[in-house]
Amino acid sequence: MESGGLALLLALALALALATCASPAGRKCVLSGSWRSDGGCRMVVSILGQDGGFSGSYLPGAVASDPQIPASPLKGSQQDAGLVAQPTFSFAVHWQHREAPGGSTTAFVGQCFVDEAGEESLHALWLLREEVASPTEDWKATRIGTSVFTRIK
Repeated sequence: MESGGLALLLALALALALATCASPAGRKCVLSGSWRSDGGCRMVVSILGQDGGFSGSYLPGAVASDPQIPASPLKGSQQDAGLVAQPTFSFAVHWQHREAPGGSTTAFVGQCFVDEAGEESLHALWLLREEVASPTEDWKATRIGTSVFTRIK
């Protein structure tokens, strides 16, 4: 009787594991593609290289709909998506347009998530560093914030 109960328990565990893998939440998050942030920014991430590296472009929310404003380049890397379903990532944006403060760069770190409905989102923390004239102005040169990106379909 004990071996029958153990077999039933193992069968249930296997069924649960298979159902979890087949569910939308079991999907892997894919970083490449087009994204929009909660602040209206637009980002396009290229196909990831074998080493997890990627490049792309970024437009801040204030100018995302202005065709005269060039996109700023971004470059980053992602944790090996073969190892985890919801990988971490990092990238930097070097601002190229006149609305951005001169000599500014933003670094992002975050994680790619898939919810129960199968929807992907990127949750990121960012640091914006602006150029300042001297070390005495260093105190005002860095801003910090968060962004949540959803895939543009």
